[in-house]
Amino acid sequence: MNFANPNVLWLLLVIPPAMVAFFWWAGRARQRLAAQFIQARLLPGLTVGLSPARQKIRLASVVLAGVCLLLALARPQWGFDWEEVKQRGLDIVVAIDTSKSMLAEDIAPNRLARAKLAALDLMQQAKSDRLGLVAFAGSAFLQCPLTIDDAAFRQSVEALDVNIIPQGGTALAEAIETALTAFKEGDNHKVLVLFTDGEDHDSGALEAAKKAAESGLRIFTIGIGSPDGQVLTIKDVKGQSDYIRDENGNAVSSRLNEPLLRDIATAAQGFYLPLIGVKTIDTLYAQGLAPLPKSEGKEKLVKRYHERFHWPLSVAIVLLVAEMFFPERKREPRARPAPSAAAKAGLREAVALLLVALLPVAAMGSPSSALREYKAGKFDDALKEYNHLLQRKGDDPRLHFNAGAAAYRNGQFEEAAKQFDQALAAPDLKLQEHAYYNHGNTLFHLGERNPDPAKRTETWEQSLKDYESTLKLNPQDADAKFNHEFVKKKLEELKQQQEKQNQPQDMQPSETARKAKAAADEAVRRREYARALQIMEDQLKDDPTVS
Repeated sequence: MNFANPNVLWLLLVIPPAMVAFFWWAGRARQRLAAQFIQARLLPGLTVGLSPARQKIRLASVVLAGVCLLLALARPQWGFDWEEVKQRGLDIVVAIDTSKSMLAEDIAPNRLARAKLAALDLMQQAKSDRLGLVAFAGSAFLQCPLTIDDAAFRQSVEALDVNIIPQGGTALAEAIETALTAFKEGDNHKVLVLFTDGEDHDSGALEAAKKAAESGLRIFTIGIGSPDGQVLTIKDVKGQSDYIRDENGNAVSSRLNEPLLRDIATAAQGFYLPLIGVKTIDTLYAQGLAPLPKSEGKEKLVKRYHERFHWPLSVAIVLLVAEMFFPERKREPRARPAPSAAAKAGLREAVALLLVALLPVAAMGSPSSALREYKAGKFDDALKEYNHLLQRKGDDPRLHFNAGAAAYRNGQFEEAAKQFDQALAAPDLKLQEHAYYNHGNTLFHLGERNPDPAKRTETWEQSLKDYESTLKLNPQDADAKFNHEFVKKKLEELKQQQEKQNQPQDMQPSETARKAKAAADEAVRRREYARALQIMEDQLKDDPTVS
């Protein structure tokens, strides 16, 4: 695998750790501000349902998305095709002098280093042109054939040094002839840019330039060095500097031969420029190379890598979208009860429905040990676990709710009612809905167990209010609707029974009442009406059955 922008990968050492550090700091700051502005007793209620694990997953998604975006910016590439590239441009051969005279430091850092930098500047200017490289000293050879591959040309230039050609001297004529052999196609305009100090030890350079001009080669010469020259120095293996000496032991000096370079350029329809300042290459390309007509050339076997940045980019987008829709609060689904299998109608079926409907919401926020006890059917042990947790954690509505569920399943309805009542203070509306619903169930069973009809009526009426509160929070709750109607019907039946019991029944007269009635009837037959009335009134005072 290859990266088109490998420098971007260094950001992986900075940005992801910085994101992790920022999220850690932000979390600590959020906790500190919450503790500062929110009372400690209210904080657990406000964070009901918040999952630290889910928060960490969301933050990890953002960090991973950042990593993937950086990888996408680095433009990963794998796989390639060979393509035939066609483009309009010039064919330019750059010839660089690598003789010992190029070690002169009359221009910093030395002549050869400045020539190499100037050649790379020319590469930046010649974006649509093919470039080749010729190295020459006592002889010359083609270092890099004509190519549009900037990386290959740069690598060839950077490899140049004074030891690359063992034969000493400066063979300008051979350099021109070698450059001419690099042009094989013949349809592009041919250009030679010659970087040298102009010291021609073999002569014949001017004749070679004229001959090359007849073949259509234009030569532009760039003078490296100063006309005054400088004595050449070299460092030995110990790093000590010494003069370069000739056969007689005399120090060798080198100076720029501008007249020769100017004559060579003129003979080949070019011009001469001294390498002074930073604008020399700009002037060369703008005034000498850019005006030349360009032709279409062909370059074979050029690698075109397949871009794969869209894969990490797609992963980053998926992670960011998932982070947006992944909630920090746990979903608390409430499954609906299966149809009752009870054979009887009425009270038994309704009680079964109440029991089943209570089960799905019985384990929210429970610690694992208490939850295991609950699921194993050990409701008494689960209730003890929850009470123990309440002693340590204080008034957590979730723990009260779970304790109430365990007590309900264990048949301890008074304890269940007490726990569900504590859970009603929960700030979470969903938890409030479940607490009202289960509190209503519990009160129904408490009223059912109470033999006093008046107290039973009062308890069931409170149960109805709990179901009404449940429906206010969730009007679509089918269980609460059913139980509300069921308890309402039971209340009506109970009131009807009480009315029948309160109705007066026919009383049988006592024996004394019968005798008093007979005496009063005898008085009536004798038409002693006052006597008959007196007998009945006197008897009624002592015996109500007379009526």
